[in-house]
Amino acid sequence: MPQKRRSFFLYLGLIILCSLLGGIFGPQVQAAATVADADDIGASLKSFTAIYGLVEQNFADKVDPDKAIYKGAIPGALRTLDPHTNFFDPRDYQLLREDQKGHYFGVGMKVQPFNGKTIVVAPFPGSPAYRAGIRPGDIIMKVNDKPTDNLTTTEVADLLKGPRGTQVAIVVSREGNDQPLTFTVIRDEISRDSVKNAFWLKPGIAYVFIEQFNETTSKELEDALKKLGENNIHGLVLDLRANPGGLLNEGVAVADKFLQKGQTIVSHHGRSSPEKTYTARNGNHGHEYPIVVLVNRSSASAAEIVAGALQDHDRGWILGETTFGKGLVQTVYPLSENTGLALTTAHFYTPSGRLIQRDYTNKSFFDYYYHKDEPKDMQDVKMTDGGRTVYGGGGITPDEKYAPPKIDHLQTELYVKSAFFNFTRYYFGQHDAKLPKGWSPDATTLNEFHDYLLKQSYDFTEAEFTQDSDWIKRLLKREMYITAFDIDESDRVAMETDPEVERAIDAMPKAKALLDSARKILVQRAQPENPLRAR
Repeated sequence: MPQKRRSFFLYLGLIILCSLLGGIFGPQVQAAATVADADDIGASLKSFTAIYGLVEQNFADKVDPDKAIYKGAIPGALRTLDPHTNFFDPRDYQLLREDQKGHYFGVGMKVQPFNGKTIVVAPFPGSPAYRAGIRPGDIIMKVNDKPTDNLTTTEVADLLKGPRGTQVAIVVSREGNDQPLTFTVIRDEISRDSVKNAFWLKPGIAYVFIEQFNETTSKELEDALKKLGENNIHGLVLDLRANPGGLLNEGVAVADKFLQKGQTIVSHHGRSSPEKTYTARNGNHGHEYPIVVLVNRSSASAAEIVAGALQDHDRGWILGETTFGKGLVQTVYPLSENTGLALTTAHFYTPSGRLIQRDYTNKSFFDYYYHKDEPKDMQDVKMTDGGRTVYGGGGITPDEKYAPPKIDHLQTELYVKSAFFNFTRYYFGQHDAKLPKGWSPDATTLNEFHDYLLKQSYDFTEAEFTQDSDWIKRLLKREMYITAFDIDESDRVAMETDPEVERAIDAMPKAKALLDSARKILVQRAQPENPLRAR
């Protein structure tokens, strides 16, 4: 790597280290350093350079400055702060911006590792890869004559990306074909919609799934509701399960869509960040249908802002598991060399004033991320608009708990060994990759799946297979729809038969009762007290 780049990372490491010690890093962050502070920073800088000098001169092997500073000192220093402050190298920063923008340029398909190779999970509907005929289960062998055998999935994905209008030749191995297949694909802009599904579950009951919050989420939601015909919605299932969050402003804009104009959505403040309160600027324009919000332990950040705002204003009935509990706000600072720093600058609070950040002190990052539910903070007690008690602590506690059923031995076996994906790849290697609309696995397909499991030495008993047959049909249908139709249609049939979505439909009267009760209380509070009559 050029000396200029090496010097930059060494310099950057020193700057960030000193900033963390002195608390002065970043634009928009103001700090007044005393003479004592400056002396402390100088001493820390001197110690760091001395240690780095000793390592560089005396380590048994030649020291790679990138690895020592870029992968070591900087991330190591940041990890002492909190689990969410993070330094992005050029590639990670590019991926972050792609996620935020909701688009990139390439062929449009999801890939993953498979037995040391890279396999197609699914082409995105309407993408160049989809139109070219690339299918789930195809193993990528070459990209523009470059063999992929010794490449990581990340490296293969990078080869597939490129400027719009450029051509890429993709050679794949497909089950049922003796010879490799070559596809010539023209790269294009790939939109990664964050509002993945919006459809009718039944007359009057709509379903919307938000995967994450990027720069286009609120616009996508607005378009989806218009397409459905919002005046015809009498109940909405808003699915935020496994939504990791994203842009705070987009979370605010989504909550705005369902609240009354002027209602508080969220507030945040930090040591060097003044308090800021976000309120609904546009409001719901009279669309006050009941809402059931689905959440789980992977719903985090901006998803928790939306869930917390709807719960505190008694606008939505929260169903599912206690959410992750990320109440920290990161400001992303672009740096030189196409890198970036996501620095925690504030804590956010729900409209009632709850802090929902889970505890991250005295525990490993593994324990923090792969957590069990934490107890409520009994000292952080607040009230919703309608007078219900809510608590701060680790996440948003649902109004109604729903935990996914525990999976049994056979289900675990099929999940862990990717049985549905593998069988689908095998099945469409022997059959036409088309199915009639509304298709469901019949007895013949189920028997084929059963025999395939036996041939592949899956561990199960006949009693287990019979007991789980309905579950198997549901999962098999979902997987096979990806190839026969597309991944969006697969997600749709999955949600139509999802037990938690069915529970959400059943809970819609509770959401309506909550909404009606909150309205009455707010009207009563708005009325002036009757003046004493003169006697």
